[in-house]
Amino acid sequence: MSTMALPTYSLWSRDLKHFLRQRSRVVGAVGQPFVIWIFLAAGFRGSFSASGMDYGAWLFPGIILLIALFAAIFSTISIIEDRKSGFLQGVITSPATRASIIWSKMLSGTTIAIAQSLLFMILLPFTGIGLTAEGFALSFLMLTAASMMLTLLGFILAWNMSSTQGFHAIMNLLLIPMWLLSGAFFPTEGASGWMQTVMMLNPMYYITALFQQLFFLGSTITFPAGPAPWISVTVLAAVSILLYLYSLRIVRTS
Repeated sequence: MSTMALPTYSLWSRDLKHFLRQRSRVVGAVGQPFVIWIFLAAGFRGSFSASGMDYGAWLFPGIILLIALFAAIFSTISIIEDRKSGFLQGVITSPATRASIIWSKMLSGTTIAIAQSLLFMILLPFTGIGLTAEGFALSFLMLTAASMMLTLLGFILAWNMSSTQGFHAIMNLLLIPMWLLSGAFFPTEGASGWMQTVMMLNPMYYITALFQQLFFLGSTITFPAGPAPWISVTVLAAVSILLYLYSLRIVRTS
């Protein structure tokens, strides 16, 4: 048990300390989504109406997902840095289990993603959204599960990369389409037929739909029905399990 729990905790706390020491990273992590939300909400306010609600309110949960998406995946860039410094090789050759490496990254990425998302929530009073306690609890429980899945995705890609510049390039190429085609930026119903098909092949579409449904749960805002919640939960669970098993495989064969 000690070869799993103690290394997981130690590596998790190390990643968090490393993140907090990089003040520019902390500011940029929340500042960029804030600017995106302000400009998009203001720019589309008079020309876009999503289910009769203000576009800023529509986009707000999507920005929270954007924060979690980037925070969770980019937290795994430390894998590349640790490999260059030799620290990762030391962990691999230590008595710690290979699973502890995965779990520490998964938990640190999730912790960072949730912390940044909660920090962005200070803007909630400016949206007019009447968030209920039930909606808040369930949506952030789901966001936690999604952040773990996204961290696993970043883990797999970072494990096979030797350059932080290459990681940034691949991630930006992958993450922006994942978010734009998730239904967070515009309603699925307003997209063309082929675009809707592409969106439904994106796991983030199901994550976004469920998060939006839970976020507005019990509020006066009527949000359009997306996929059935059980479908979204099934997709999230299936993708998470597959990513975890593959992560375990690549670590064990290193």
